Amino acid sequence: MLMRDAQSRHAHINFVGLIAANTILVSVMPMLIIIGGLAGLLLAPSPEFATLPPSVQTFAGLIATGPFSLLMGRYGRRVGFVIGGLAASAGGAIGVFALLWSSFVLLCVAHAFLGAALACYLYFRFAAAEVVASDWQPISISIMLSSGLVAAFVGPQVFIWTKDVFAPVPLAGAYAAITCVTLVGLVPLVFVRIPRPTMTANRATLDRAAIGIILKRRPVLIAVLASAVSQGIMVLLMAPTPLAMTEHGYSETLASDVVRWHVVAMFAPSFFTGFLIRRFGSVPIVATGLALLTGAALIAASGISVHHFYVALVVLGIGWNFGFIGATNLLSTAISPEERSVVQGTNDTLIAFAATLCVFASGAIVTGFGWTELALSSSPLLAVALIWILLSRQMAEPI
Repeated sequence: MLMRDAQSRHAHINFVGLIAANTILVSVMPMLIIIGGLAGLLLAPSPEFATLPPSVQTFAGLIATGPFSLLMGRYGRRVGFVIGGLAASAGGAIGVFALLWSSFVLLCVAHAFLGAALACYLYFRFAAAEVVASDWQPISISIMLSSGLVAAFVGPQVFIWTKDVFAPVPLAGAYAAITCVTLVGLVPLVFVRIPRPTMTANRATLDRAAIGIILKRRPVLIAVLASAVSQGIMVLLMAPTPLAMTEHGYSETLASDVVRWHVVAMFAPSFFTGFLIRRFGSVPIVATGLALLTGAALIAASGISVHHFYVALVVLGIGWNFGFIGATNLLSTAISPEERSVVQGTNDTLIAFAATLCVFASGAIVTGFGWTELALSSSPLLAVALIWILLSRQMAEPI
């Protein structure tokens, strides 16, 4: 009994430490949504390159995702999160110098470090599932992602407070704030004690060789596809929103507020998404998320008033929440502990790949064609993914 109580207390400490660290660390994410395109527009040699820094950011996440998973598989979650935080701190510092020295190249380097850090932070959701009992996994994942709700309010406000700290150089203060916030976010990890994996190097090699077979499992395939589509479409519409709004005459502050409520919508449903998954299963929640993403795209395409931006981005956030959390829980329950580092790394690499493609595409489409065409471009992919998932569910056991 005493041993069970000690284990339960230890699990609670780990979970609280992970939530505290994640809450603080991901608060920089809304700032990056706002600042990436605006700083790019400020320093880019031509407007067509304005979205290059966020594109580099997502590409760096693509490159870093797999190595971070394997690093955590060998040395543990805490080591990986600390390294990710240090990368974010370095990225913020480099961003300050990029603005002070008017260097577009340095700005891209800064966002490369920041993209690697954001890729690392995505593994907090898996860490949350690993420190609780199996029947609480969907709820723990939801609660972990709900910490982003704090980020939705804190991040944009920190941006507003700090963006002019180095006036007359704009935005440099926001990059300095990213470094400071990140260093604070590393402190709760001191109290996290998740045991290191016991997986041997030979087993890891075997899993990598067998990844194709693992991905053919229907639940794994659905989870990977839904995660990639949810993240990709969300990024496709979210990344150029501040740029599109400022080009249509709206202020940076108003664009910041739209992003704020988008991030609120991304994470606020997390308080009940886990319970919905326990009640209805992962796949119905994933399908609902994809349907909401489709609705967000259609709303965005229907007008450019401030109300269209607000509603479209809020619905986009809710759709991402359902699709992403449902897919994460589905993947967590479909793989064994020995498969985690390789399969999770592959999953998040594909997520990052989809996000990278969508960020590059968003910049080209919104500058070359317009916001409406960008929104409409996402509909065919969403329709195909939704139909495939629904048909796959009809041919399989409920999951």
